[in-house]
Amino acid sequence: MSSTDWQEWALETHSPLVESLEEWLFDHGALAVSLEDNANEPLLEPGPGETPLWQNVVLKALFAGDADLSSIKAVLPRTLLAENSKSEVSRLEDREWTRVWMDDFAPIQMGPRLWVCPSWAVPPDEALVNVMLDPGLAFGTGTHATTAMCLGALDAAVSGGESVVDYGCGSGILAIAALKLGASKALGVDNDPQALAASRDNAARNQISTDQFDVVMPEDDMLLAWSNTASVVVANILAGPLLSLAHDLIELTAPGGRLLLTGVLEEQAAKLIEHYEHVSLDVIDRRDGWVLLSGVKPA
Repeated sequence: MSSTDWQEWALETHSPLVESLEEWLFDHGALAVSLEDNANEPLLEPGPGETPLWQNVVLKALFAGDADLSSIKAVLPRTLLAENSKSEVSRLEDREWTRVWMDDFAPIQMGPRLWVCPSWAVPPDEALVNVMLDPGLAFGTGTHATTAMCLGALDAAVSGGESVVDYGCGSGILAIAALKLGASKALGVDNDPQALAASRDNAARNQISTDQFDVVMPEDDMLLAWSNTASVVVANILAGPLLSLAHDLIELTAPGGRLLLTGVLEEQAAKLIEHYEHVSLDVIDRRDGWVLLSGVKPA
């Protein structure tokens, strides 16, 4: 094995042990670590500030080709592994791994006008609305069913001049898309400072000015200034937070304005519709077991 090749060591563990196992591997020479599902367990799109992980995990650690893995394996604490954990080492030929990762992402059409493109890609049609996004900096890239439904709905709802609130903004993709579709201003709200930073970075990448797009924490006084003013309020979070935030989301919406809510499974839709009875929510889209709810605040 040449020093220009790499060794990948795959280990089975459980989510509470991942952080400790990662730290141990880095302390013993690992150059990178990746995680994979080990039990065909789907992850729901996270709510603001959440970082979900599978219960059963395959952790893959990358080592230099000339690293002595036999001596490292001999001192690995078994308490960091799943019971009867498999331990497999494979050789990886040297490649341009950054390019391999980038090749996995391609522009995706989200509506008649709207495309989401990796920041390094050439937009398929410069005349259309292209949101440039770096998957490495974002919590939401448009590929999840709930995000895709929201983007399609925004393509239909935004015609020009609207004010938009993106509650649980994550990467800022929904607010940025609305602005590029013609909205005049947007407010992103998230309780995770990393999400606010990602939203600002992605806004700058799309030439969105700070005058157009503010990003704030939920307790910020700016939300008071937005009370009853938003033409569109979109919240791609989860059913629980949508229930508890109902008053706040409706309060942000202007009379005659539209609410777009998702992060809702099909079996949860009825409860949300009942809870938001004053805005008469309807299911307007379904994908992969998720639904998108839409309603209008009475004038």
